[in-house]
Amino acid sequence: MLLLRNRSWLALLFVVRGTPLARIWLRLIVVLSVAVAVTLVHEKYGTFAAGLTTVPFSLVGLALGIFLGFRNNTSYDRFWEGRKLWGALVNTTRNCARQIQTLIGQPDSVPREITETHRELTNRVIAYVHCFRHHLRDEAHPGEATKFLPPAEAKELENQSNPPQAILHRLAQRYRELWQHGEIHPLHLTHLDQTLTDLTNLQGACERIKSTPIPASYTVLIHRLVAFYVFALPFGLVSTIGSWTPAVVALVAYAFLGLDAIGDEIEEPFGTHTNDLPLSTISRMIEINLKERLEEDNVPEPLAPAKDVMR
Repeated sequence: MLLLRNRSWLALLFVVRGTPLARIWLRLIVVLSVAVAVTLVHEKYGTFAAGLTTVPFSLVGLALGIFLGFRNNTSYDRFWEGRKLWGALVNTTRNCARQIQTLIGQPDSVPREITETHRELTNRVIAYVHCFRHHLRDEAHPGEATKFLPPAEAKELENQSNPPQAILHRLAQRYRELWQHGEIHPLHLTHLDQTLTDLTNLQGACERIKSTPIPASYTVLIHRLVAFYVFALPFGLVSTIGSWTPAVVALVAYAFLGLDAIGDEIEEPFGTHTNDLPLSTISRMIEINLKERLEEDNVPEPLAPAKDVMR
């Protein structure tokens, strides 16, 4: 996610990284070249003097603007829902760690101390978060989660199609084992299991976003309409505004191509592009929060933005 804090209004005009210009500059140059060529031909030969008028372009432009706005709103809804789900994941993992450390243990242990069992279970929650991030980004499984799991279990995850769910399943098995040994009260077991259910629901919602993109036919239609519009626009404007055609076409093309590119970029919020959600940063924050609850000394530092980009 690109951060543009403390940037002046003038400085924002020249930002390229993470903006649509970084994605559409080549298309913009091609459109501008066509507009310049059409303008030169018209100025020299008057070929397009009786050409198209601006009326059809006004009608198509209005409809195209509405379509682009609808598609971008849909893409942003997906982006924002993904952020809300990961915000809920932060709270749920904190609840899970709190429950592990306050509801698990022998009832006569007062004050309750952090035991190896608490560390093991809390580390599994941390492992789940990192593994879930890798799962959404189609990265190596279980990736960064291996250092929080027993070696044998980490090895087994390599053969799982859904490693984060395998971690939750093993966590539920550990709860059952502890309940059988009398370290979890039957009433508390229900609350612990409900938190695992909440994690499963959050993961399923994220997987729904990832596996169900905006229908391809709609995306293709928008791309084709935008391409046709910006390349045909000089032919409709040149007989009206003459030598100003390249400048006007460049401005309009930047707007439509840029809106089209933004919709493409934020449609899939869990990737690693500049404007995608900072899942690595959120995962590290969760790891820090949970390790602090364990009162450990090896708490990592928060991930700092690299060149104003949070990963």
